[in-house]
Amino acid sequence: MKIGFLLFVLACTTIGFAQMRVVSGKVLNDVNEPLGFAKISSKSPKGNALTANDGFFSIQLKDTVSATLTISIYGYQTQEVVVGPGDQNLTLVMKPEFSDKKEITVIGYGEAKNKTITGATSKVDGEDIEKMNMARMDQALQGQMAGVNISTNSGSPGGSANIRIRGLGTFGDNDPLILVDGIVYDSQGLNALNPSDIKSITVLKDAMAGIYGVRAANGVVLIETKNGSINRKPTIEYNGYFGLQETSKKLDLLHADEYAVIKNEMFAMGGQAMPFDNVNVGKGTDWQDQVFTRSPVQSHNISLNGGTLNTRYSIGLGYFNQDGIVGGSKSHFDRYNARLNFSTDLSDKLKLNSVLLFSTEGRNTLPENGIGSVLYNAINAFPTEPVISPMGNYSYMEEVSDIINPVAQIMNTYNWNQAQKFVGKEEFVYKPLSFLTVTNRFNYNVSLVDSKVFSPLVWYGDGKYANTALNAQLESPTVELTPGFEIDRGAAIYEERNTFSDLSYEGFVNYDQVFKTDHQVKATAGVTIFQRDGKSLNGVAYGVPNNDVNYADISANTTQGGYLNNTGSWEFTERLVSVFMRAEYGFKEKYLVSMVVRRDGSSKFGPNSRFGTFPSMSAGWLISEEKFFKFKPIDLCKLRVSYGISGNDQIPNFAYRALLNGEGVYVFDDVITQGVAIGRPANPDLKWETTRQLNIGLDLSFWKKLSFTTNYFIKNTYDLLFQPDVSALMGSYGPGGYPPVINAGNVSNKGWELELGYRSDRTKEFLYEANWNFTAVNNEVTAVPTGVDYLPGAAFSVGGDVATRFQKGYEIGYFFGYQTAGIYQSQEEIDNAAVVQEGAKPGDLIFVDQDGDGVISFTDDSDKTYLGSAIPDFTMGFNLSGSYKGFDISANFYASIGNEIIRNYERQQPYANQMSYVIDRWVGSESSFDVPRQTTEPTRNNVFSSFYVEDGSFLRLRNLQIGYAFSKDWLRKIKMEQLRVYVAANNLLTLTRYMGYDPDLGSTSALSAGVDYGLYPQAKTVMVGLQFKF
Repeated sequence: MKIGFLLFVLACTTIGFAQMRVVSGKVLNDVNEPLGFAKISSKSPKGNALTANDGFFSIQLKDTVSATLTISIYGYQTQEVVVGPGDQNLTLVMKPEFSDKKEITVIGYGEAKNKTITGATSKVDGEDIEKMNMARMDQALQGQMAGVNISTNSGSPGGSANIRIRGLGTFGDNDPLILVDGIVYDSQGLNALNPSDIKSITVLKDAMAGIYGVRAANGVVLIETKNGSINRKPTIEYNGYFGLQETSKKLDLLHADEYAVIKNEMFAMGGQAMPFDNVNVGKGTDWQDQVFTRSPVQSHNISLNGGTLNTRYSIGLGYFNQDGIVGGSKSHFDRYNARLNFSTDLSDKLKLNSVLLFSTEGRNTLPENGIGSVLYNAINAFPTEPVISPMGNYSYMEEVSDIINPVAQIMNTYNWNQAQKFVGKEEFVYKPLSFLTVTNRFNYNVSLVDSKVFSPLVWYGDGKYANTALNAQLESPTVELTPGFEIDRGAAIYEERNTFSDLSYEGFVNYDQVFKTDHQVKATAGVTIFQRDGKSLNGVAYGVPNNDVNYADISANTTQGGYLNNTGSWEFTERLVSVFMRAEYGFKEKYLVSMVVRRDGSSKFGPNSRFGTFPSMSAGWLISEEKFFKFKPIDLCKLRVSYGISGNDQIPNFAYRALLNGEGVYVFDDVITQGVAIGRPANPDLKWETTRQLNIGLDLSFWKKLSFTTNYFIKNTYDLLFQPDVSALMGSYGPGGYPPVINAGNVSNKGWELELGYRSDRTKEFLYEANWNFTAVNNEVTAVPTGVDYLPGAAFSVGGDVATRFQKGYEIGYFFGYQTAGIYQSQEEIDNAAVVQEGAKPGDLIFVDQDGDGVISFTDDSDKTYLGSAIPDFTMGFNLSGSYKGFDISANFYASIGNEIIRNYERQQPYANQMSYVIDRWVGSESSFDVPRQTTEPTRNNVFSSFYVEDGSFLRLRNLQIGYAFSKDWLRKIKMEQLRVYVAANNLLTLTRYMGYDPDLGSTSALSAGVDYGLYPQAKTVMVGLQFKF
């Protein structure tokens, strides 16, 4: 028996070994070079292997009749090879992959083929962002997408930009929801994100954004960072550049001799003594030359990417450094970045995805973009004044109290801002069945922001608003604490630390299955829990020793008894809890329907309106899949329609509650007693804004080379959130009182989007690509709060009229003032005019009588009218690229047409410098029909009118780049994959009639858009760069 059993086991073992065979071979590329890290796999019989660096592989399989091997490697087309029984030795040649990178688009909680997307989306690849060589990714988006408008708030290093998707939809915060790898990212924190780390950017513009519910009213921006690939050999990549920046424009201001002539004339016409006995004073001081400088910018990025059979990884390090074109190192930004994307298959059904983004950044700023800024002072400073007076001090320009020496201002400005940001996620993806995926995601976003501002004792001249010292000897002001007891204030130091943390959990299930070949059913259901915490601690101290920046720290203060020092703090917590569902059906990828519903609960609103439901739906019809469609040049024709409701909760925390922050001063028994009083009233019915959007779109593709997309949309926003000036009406008016946050007002945006793209045959030697996009948006306020005619916006000049408004029937922030109709040429013309204009003299502006009563009224709005808007009639982007035999060239153009700008950087003071257009001023009959007389006497020429409104249309060459990539044949000899050198220029050319620094004018406030206080312009930059990979 024992012998028989042993023989049976031996026979079984022998049979088992006899059934195994070895399949080996070599994997080569298209030029017969070995390919390492190619994956060789077989499902039946099962087996896996990776090729070695020399391209060889060996895999053991059961000796069946035949087996199908799948060979895959990053950058090459996947192949399948059928092998017969027995041992085999194969030579496999892989073909390069010329795949369309835009085939798949990231959407809310999933991905989709472009072919089956039923909503309005736009996508930009990371390569297109990186080659723009911008500090911030949002700046690189300008002109890349239809329906997405980017405007610059400041060209200073680290300056922000606005992202506006399909117009201005609200009175307050118009920023879209930004998600980086699914993690909520504040738009103001985009400085921390390295553009070189971006894989792609997708913008959801219509009802597709509805799956994000309350935060999606202004659209959604989905950013993917770079990741590794399965069975990809490790590669090291470097991309860096160094450049020089300078201002792209200087204002045409008066030289000293021109200034002297015109100022003498002004004073003489005003009946005053002329200030200059000799007008031959030469060119004088060019204050723009004194503040503008040529400054360096550099960026260096290195990454390691690769993967094995079960693991993918991508590691990146980056460094960016930029000095300002105003003030040099006093206006500075630098950033260090580190990134880790790691993904591993824990089992056949469970995968872990990890993302970690770290950044530390530093920024120094100068006063900018407002009255009193460095450029504002440089524009208005007297050209007859030297930078340094004969006494050796900075000149004072004492004739005007609110214009100071801009060079002295730069030298006496000290501030430091440091921010550290940790962003990451841990994501577990479990796939128990081929059609079912369960995802659990834990996200975090932590920021530490430190700020320090040193305010030394400075003296800019008698009566100057910016003085902190009593005199030129820098004597300190004193503060009386009690009668007879005073202490010196001294130099001040302010320090602050802010901490913000976002924590969120997202769990969702994706279902995707095809029934009977033709019916595809997809569904998503999930929950989101989001919490944001913030806290701050700040302090101010006085008496910094020796008035010296080297001692600028609170711990070094010498204030007697610390009586003047003070501290402050704040903290908040906000929460958002959401559930969402999406159902999709497709028949033969021809008829497509998608429905989404999301319910949100936000702590920002009171118990009466804490929860909201946001539904949306979309449908698509692939007409090109129909049997009757036989027009061969068109390979894709898709009609789309969507409608959805989304929300906006971007208001201060607990805005629905009353605050006891009024001035509670009471008198009891003839004694003044400090108490508390209501400041902001409560509004328990406060609720979120809602945006309802209809989109109708058409997608066409011709010969798989030419693509065309158009969208028509209607986007209506209701129940706008803001604070109207109605404290007295609410019954809470009093000292320290201010209005509640309410829902009132509606806005409508309607428009067209067009996108046209062409790509040449990817297999040809000469490659070229062209993309054009067009957006036209009509913005209109359709309702204002009951009992309110309009809401005032930005003011013109110092203490001047309100120039912008929020009013029914007009754009948000439209310009409102007097319309001019030329210049009065003589007293006879004034006397015989049909309209009476009080105080008018020859050489003054003629104003149009809007109400037809025969009198120009300067005491009310009856003769004021619409003067334009900062919202353009349309915008365009045009991108070109081409390559041939290693040489490549690309260009990016952007145009904004039909937007107006208020010229508000001219100080209306007798001694302030002026633009050179005043050379063509009125000096006598028919000497000028456009520019009024110059005088020191009071006139109406300085009221806000169309004279100060300019056409802000422009066409800008945003980026031009020319490069050369060395031959791969030569690079193989030195074991490199890529080596490219290039020269590039940003903002090389701007065509505009606008007289200011930069027509690309943004604002953080919808009511201040288009008001130019002397914008810090975007720099013109010329760079040389290097890219390599091995």
